[in-house]
Amino acid sequence: MNNFARVTKLDVVVEQEKKSNIQYSQLTTHYDEKYKAGWYYMHAQPRPCFTSTLLDELNDYACNIKTEMKNSNNDKYDYLILASKVENVFNLGGDLAVFLQFIKAADRDALLTYAIKCINVLYHNITHLDCELTTIALVQGDALGGGFEGALSSNILIAERGTKLGLPEVLFNLFPGMGAYSLLTRKVGASKAEEIILSGKLYSAEELYDLGVVDILAEKGEGEMEVYRYINISNRKANSYQAMRKVKDICNPIPYEELLSITNVWVEAALKLTNKDLRMMEKLVLRQTAKNI
Repeated sequence: MNNFARVTKLDVVVEQEKKSNIQYSQLTTHYDEKYKAGWYYMHAQPRPCFTSTLLDELNDYACNIKTEMKNSNNDKYDYLILASKVENVFNLGGDLAVFLQFIKAADRDALLTYAIKCINVLYHNITHLDCELTTIALVQGDALGGGFEGALSSNILIAERGTKLGLPEVLFNLFPGMGAYSLLTRKVGASKAEEIILSGKLYSAEELYDLGVVDILAEKGEGEMEVYRYINISNRKANSYQAMRKVKDICNPIPYEELLSITNVWVEAALKLTNKDLRMMEKLVLRQTAKNI
């Protein structure tokens, strides 16, 4: 271990065993009292993607955290860490089976309702719930489409070596409409963001770290340790780190209206998909489902 922090694996396990009182069906939460850190792990069914249930639970969890922060005079949490309990998968993005159903029915309202749930989750994360805390994404498996967007929306993105992240929506003639362009342009500029989106390429965590998309690159199996290393550094230099977070909020704001406007473009584009595009989406649904077997 480097000298960033003197944290043992036993410390991590013991602290994470402290469960919060919140119980969900597709989300597991823990409260680490020592570090004032809330851990929340996704495990959606029947596919490890953003199901409607998972989105509801993520939004409910965020609202509960905001209430706890208010009741504790903004002192209950310093960090929120988004991770996954699905082996080798962070999140595979939008629920393509649901997309197919809504698109075939030409149900614009249902598509928009789903999309708004997505951007609400992202906006909570981007704005760190309008609270004095830092949001962290820990990627230890594939983060595709909306899963990549979810990771990008955190204030700090930590990914383990060998993980894959990317935006494959172009494969079925669509684009990632829940924040990818907004988030990527603020990290790598408009030209590189467009290249990443339109390539449909899956990038390694190492590649994205070199590009500046991934903030911290962890060794395989050491993601949790890297989270605590970051927390220890941040706590030792709390004034500087908190000030820099505020500076980023000022210099690179992502207004909710921006996310909503882009989401409306996404809905209209989704409704224009052809039968050929939908057949490709059906193939990807099978891949999403296979990841949970």
